[in-house]
Amino acid sequence: MVYDVHPMTPGADTTAKAGRSTGGRRPTGQVRSGLIEAGIELARAGGPDAVVLREATRKVGVAPNAAYKHFADRDELLAEVCLFAMGQLAGAMRVGVAEVPMRYGTKTGAKARLGAIGHAYLDFAVAERGLFETAFAIPDHLRYANDDAGGEGTRSPLGILRDSLDELTRAGVLAAERRPNIEYSVWATVHGLATLINQGPLRTMTTDALHDLGTQLFGFIVRAIST
Repeated sequence: MVYDVHPMTPGADTTAKAGRSTGGRRPTGQVRSGLIEAGIELARAGGPDAVVLREATRKVGVAPNAAYKHFADRDELLAEVCLFAMGQLAGAMRVGVAEVPMRYGTKTGAKARLGAIGHAYLDFAVAERGLFETAFAIPDHLRYANDDAGGEGTRSPLGILRDSLDELTRAGVLAAERRPNIEYSVWATVHGLATLINQGPLRTMTTDALHDLGTQLFGFIVRAIST
């Protein structure tokens, strides 16, 4: 399944477009949000390298130097776009988890949720390649919180994966002594497949073949971490 991930930030549908269609001086907040929305559009089409301040200002319809009233440099704009992209990836993963009907704490349910997370990750990588690559193009000064400081609905992709592995431990699939830091091995494995799909020799595989390959990989992961 490829998840329908909405491209707009809340309220952003009146930023860049409104900036191009209305005359006169624009409110400061509208220009900033318009530049972020333009950066998201650029990233979606061309990945992190496409996020350029001059092009963002052109899309919004303001002078090039107007960007520097809101962002010290291109990295500050890219940081906002990175956070948006990472949030969209996490949202797709939450959708995958929510669609699993099996009860929490059961072995079957825990395994199914891990698989759903993995499929959502790969689906997003393929459907939103530009945003997926941008999510990991972290500017030097940006540090992502890798858990859920904001509470329900704000967990990062890594936090969602940790939740799934914790459930596998509670269900008796993953031994407690093997749980510490195993999320990094699981993440690296799935991310490696996403890279092979987007940038490597798996680019020509059909959607069905990729789904089957993902299912095979997640089965391999479960067997590898099982007690």
